Amino acid sequence: MRAVPLDPFDLESYGGHLTVTADDARAAAEMLDGVITRTPITESRALSTIAGTKVLLKCENLQRAGSFKVRGAYVRLARLSAAERERGVVAASAGNHAQGVAVAAGMLGIDTVVYMPVDAALPKVAATRGYGAEVRMVGSSVDEALAAARVEAARSGRVLIHPFDHVDVVAGQGTIALEILEQVPDVGTVVVPLGGGGLVAGIAAVLAETAPHVKVVGVQAASAAAYPGSLKAGKPLAGTLGSTMADGIAVGLPGDVPFGIVQKEGVEVRTVTEGQLSRALLAVLERSKLMVEPAGAAAVAGIMSAGPGAFKGPVVAVLSGGNIDPLVLLRVVQHGLVAAGRYLKLQVRLMDKPGALARLVETIAAAGANIVAVDHTRTDVSLAVSEVRVNLQLETKGTEHRAAVVERLESEGYEVVAN
Repeated sequence: MRAVPLDPFDLESYGGHLTVTADDARAAAEMLDGVITRTPITESRALSTIAGTKVLLKCENLQRAGSFKVRGAYVRLARLSAAERERGVVAASAGNHAQGVAVAAGMLGIDTVVYMPVDAALPKVAATRGYGAEVRMVGSSVDEALAAARVEAARSGRVLIHPFDHVDVVAGQGTIALEILEQVPDVGTVVVPLGGGGLVAGIAAVLAETAPHVKVVGVQAASAAAYPGSLKAGKPLAGTLGSTMADGIAVGLPGDVPFGIVQKEGVEVRTVTEGQLSRALLAVLERSKLMVEPAGAAAVAGIMSAGPGAFKGPVVAVLSGGNIDPLVLLRVVQHGLVAAGRYLKLQVRLMDKPGALARLVETIAAAGANIVAVDHTRTDVSLAVSEVRVNLQLETKGTEHRAAVVERLESEGYEVVAN
């Protein structure tokens, strides 16, 4: 762990140290009593079957402001001095930390400015403004928004409320571990979405002291995973931020405080693909009737992709947030259906003559697929004058059925392009 934080003025605000204890989390829990929701834990039989052991979901998607972030934000803000509160605060976030800070600041009467990426989900932006914060849109990532927030803090004297790199924030997130131990005393593994690391670090720090036999696993989106390389190097390193639907955990540089804890406690870090994230979100929605955002489903994706026997049970998966743009939900659900073999797009060339389409439809019906949409193209230069290309969207019953539909069409002489 580096001896000096990212900003020269931060060490003093850390309280002179860069670690978190179980007592810090207990003190935070007392502070949060009556402020936050003690979120429920529900068992998932579907995930238990996949994992080969009992799996339970810690529903932080049902937390106040829709995610765990309000825990750390409130603790950090509540511990500001009177002079710091008077100066106001500034934060940066893709959405959940923004809402957490805005809610906590509103409760404490602190003026707040939040920087958010220009492509942040509109419902998250609207909610942050609705909670009373001034929102400024800048940059294409949380890292760029955070850079702007640092400049504003230096210019105006506002206190920077970092989304994950502060002991008070980490301690606040660690209160989740205290709740898990009370709700599932025999827990064997806790699987947690991992971005900058505040949530994983808080949980790991508490469990290392109070239940050292419990394993903590952090799950990152593969296209935005800075922790594997950083842990290998032994220090926080900036990673490449690729495109990911899990904007809530798309962080390019681990924080000093959480990285130190994650490294010290030997937290295992896994990565998941976009397809695995979308399948996990769909599974939680379908089987557990819970709405989560892609980042909030990362722990479930980690469990599903690992398969049976990967984790000691009972396993608790933290659903870190439920703030999802309905348009994103629509795309993710469709992506999840495709990934799960429940949705098939294909192209077929036909002779442009009466009965050709009817015969194709009959073949698809005989294969047990349902046609959702169909479209004809006659003017493409790649087509012969007597040909038509038919684009179809089909509902299928899984990966095996999807393959069977394509095989049935090809056996009937059709040239199929599936995607």
